Amino acid sequence: MRRKIVAGNWKMNKNVIDAQQLMAELKDYKNNTTTNCEVWIAPPSIYLMMAKDLYENDEVGVFSQDMSEHESGAYTGEISAGMLESIEATGSIIGHSERRQYHGETDSHCNKKVKLALEHGLIPIYCNGETLEQRKSGQHLDVVKNQTEVALFTLSAEEIKKVVIAYEPVWAIGTGETATPEQAQEIHAHIRQLIAGKYGQEVADEVSILYGGSVKPDNAVEIFSQPDIDGGLIGGAALNKNDFAKIIEAFN
Repeated sequence: MRRKIVAGNWKMNKNVIDAQQLMAELKDYKNNTTTNCEVWIAPPSIYLMMAKDLYENDEVGVFSQDMSEHESGAYTGEISAGMLESIEATGSIIGHSERRQYHGETDSHCNKKVKLALEHGLIPIYCNGETLEQRKSGQHLDVVKNQTEVALFTLSAEEIKKVVIAYEPVWAIGTGETATPEQAQEIHAHIRQLIAGKYGQEVADEVSILYGGSVKPDNAVEIFSQPDIDGGLIGGAALNKNDFAKIIEAFN
């Protein structure tokens, strides 16, 4: 059975006091609430150790927002998979659209990162998705196909089952725009069909695919009810415990 997941990407937000407060609120919520999905957070890297110390029972998964494609070396500012493994992080987001847009990350980079993450026992959350121009020109299915194949299709069947994919329409991130549930389902089904074509339907049915485009408390139930959507990679709403909790409860 596929994992149901609500993951919060904090991006570059929260000072240390606010981060501690939000983590503590989320821990209290998880300790006092039965949830029907896994709950993960990706705080800024400076707070990863703090999160791991707080969530000692792994009630909340702790992810980095990015990791290096290199094992180690003179790569100032980078975080390696081995470093994340050493603090027992759960995994890392890889290929987020903002990494692609602002840091020139490509699917070839993502392929290296995904492989390294798996080698170190980390869960990769691999992100893909099209821009507004690509959707308007009808290229969205081909764009996502190419991203998925380049980044993931060198993996074995057992490896790809350990990957979580997050479809994020770039035009719906931070804009207030949201793909309709039907638009999101179309791409999620497309990704699953691509995996089935490469690895077989049984493998495809084990891969969790999250939606990452402006999920909010008022649209989470409808989005998560789609057959190929297994949860969400949440941005702004993850910065408020009450909003994040309402999205988690969309699975209840």
